[in-house]
Amino acid sequence: MEAETYRGYCLERVAAVYDVVLITGEEPSWEVPHIRDCVVVPDPTDQAALSAAGRILADRYDLAGVFTWTEWYLVPVARLARQLGLPTTPPAAMQACRNKATARALFARHGVPSAASASVRSRQQAWAAAEWIGYPVVLKPAAHAASIGVIRADTPEQLVAAYDFATRAADRGVESTSVLVEEYLDGPEVSVECVTHRGETTVVALTRKSVSEPPFFEELAHSIDAADPLLDQVAPAARAAIRALGITDGISHVEMRLVDEQPRLVEVNARIAGDMIGHLVRLATGIDLPRAAADIAGDRAPDLNPTRSSAAAIHLIYPETSGTLTRLSFEGPRPPWTERIRFQHHPGDQLLLPADGGDMFTARIGYLITTGPTAETAHASAAHALGRLAFRVEPVSATR
Repeated sequence: MEAETYRGYCLERVAAVYDVVLITGEEPSWEVPHIRDCVVVPDPTDQAALSAAGRILADRYDLAGVFTWTEWYLVPVARLARQLGLPTTPPAAMQACRNKATARALFARHGVPSAASASVRSRQQAWAAAEWIGYPVVLKPAAHAASIGVIRADTPEQLVAAYDFATRAADRGVESTSVLVEEYLDGPEVSVECVTHRGETTVVALTRKSVSEPPFFEELAHSIDAADPLLDQVAPAARAAIRALGITDGISHVEMRLVDEQPRLVEVNARIAGDMIGHLVRLATGIDLPRAAADIAGDRAPDLNPTRSSAAAIHLIYPETSGTLTRLSFEGPRPPWTERIRFQHHPGDQLLLPADGGDMFTARIGYLITTGPTAETAHASAAHALGRLAFRVEPVSATR
């Protein structure tokens, strides 16, 4: 369900131009109208199984390219492309993106402004790293995504629980189980949406973000304004980060914070951003990132000429408490500036916030996307629409 809710638009955009053959972890359902063929691989991170599936499809079809928008598959898919003789960013670069410790080292080597960071494997090492960096610090798994396991500690007393929280998420990792202790970058968070082809990077949009209150970093809203004046200021740092990691081809979602109004890198995700950000880019600028990703996978120059100049915003809907979702409805007709409303949970589902051991998949109810001539009007429209959204959650204590 979540794949369709958040990535369905990607498959739709690519299938509008190309015949798509899919390697997927389960039997396709909603994907069927958009694909020509598929091979099911229970675990697409299993390189041998993924490569075997790729060879099956290569025997059936003349493949032009291969790519993924799923974080966990970046390295295996780059290796698959190499095995099939298809264009790709080097797998080593994808590995660097997937391991935040490696990325930090490359940023430091190439002079990209980042955060002080240390990789740790024990509470004692975490305590020593925090003392060296200085509080507050951020603890995070080295190879996770979607803010899962990311937490802030403001004092030595908070560090032990924060380390345990990050470690629980890191232990589920495939590529690395280490935890990073990092400098807290105090400033507004943004991301830069970039397209790289044959080593040349085009910066296409800036995403402004709203995140939850400490100690967690759940993303609550994103907005893109095609005329955002900040884009030119942060673009050089985004390009420098992509060069430092060795990314030669594909879409990149470059996260950073503005500290004293200067960009400092958080991380680079070498794929189309989640949370429908790629769709916001198209609504605001007309640039089609899924189509661009498919073009680049086939070594074709993507069309990155903007055809619109407006704004779009997404508000991610969270409850105030963990519990059972007992009511969910949108009152009245949907306003014209509300582009879409999607729910990933429904009445009867259990919701679990990060504070109670959950994450975006267990806590988030859904999202609402609005448009407007500026980001401010898109956000104002969202606030109006959210006022017509009614939901009720019975707290955990009340259901026991």
